[in-house]
Amino acid sequence: MAVADLLCLIFDVILLELHEIYFPDSFLDYTPVCRTKFYLLFVSVECSVWLTVAFTFDRYVAICCQKINTQYCTKKTATIIVATIWGLSILENVPRYFVSEPQIMLDDIPWFCIVKPSRYSEPLWVAYLWVDIVLLTFVPFLLVLLFNGLTIRHILMTSKIRRALRSSDNDPEMESRRRSIVLLLLISGNFILLWVVILIHFICAQITDVEFLQLDYNNPFTIVEQVGYMLQDLGSCTNTIIYVASQAKFREELKNLFKYPLTLIKKLTK
Repeated sequence: MAVADLLCLIFDVILLELHEIYFPDSFLDYTPVCRTKFYLLFVSVECSVWLTVAFTFDRYVAICCQKINTQYCTKKTATIIVATIWGLSILENVPRYFVSEPQIMLDDIPWFCIVKPSRYSEPLWVAYLWVDIVLLTFVPFLLVLLFNGLTIRHILMTSKIRRALRSSDNDPEMESRRRSIVLLLLISGNFILLWVVILIHFICAQITDVEFLQLDYNNPFTIVEQVGYMLQDLGSCTNTIIYVASQAKFREELKNLFKYPLTLIKKLTK
């Protein structure tokens, strides 16, 4: 998840947004390079989304499915799932490399990228992008809500039983479960809120004559699109922080990371 989110920030923020401001008309604007940037961006975005879903399902199995969690929650399973998500994302986004064309030709060299007009009219392109929208937004939304909802329901039910069996109000386990509920609600809300704007723009682009990646920043649809991309990038930061920073083992490893230079200096001085 961290790698996928970091790649989103590299390809979108650094190689797209910052490059246009600080390094315009550079080799990054050659059409083949431009196409590759967009392709890798969408691959990393899709991986980020589906790894979020996979991690949500992993938490659901670990908490709610005691009979299978020891078989499912293993390094081997995680490796297979992560490799499958990356492989399918790489294959599924191959058509995106061909959805754009050169904007201008200078000395027989293609420059910049614009979306092909056929993307808005050819049934095959329209169908592909609808499928892409469904797989990138609707299905992940529903799955994250479903698994987090089932997990919260399970926690509430077991907590009710635990309260009935225990007379003491001071129960560390109950406090841990309350934190788990807050965390799961935060994850679901963060994921949906930060993606809903770009989802609305995608739908508008499919049912109207709105085009992607326009440069008229007085156009309301262009503003909505850019705000959606900004919130999408923000999601790439917050998803990883919410998930891994909440894990005790991760926090312990982070402490060890900061302690390591001091430990190394002590060994060298001795």
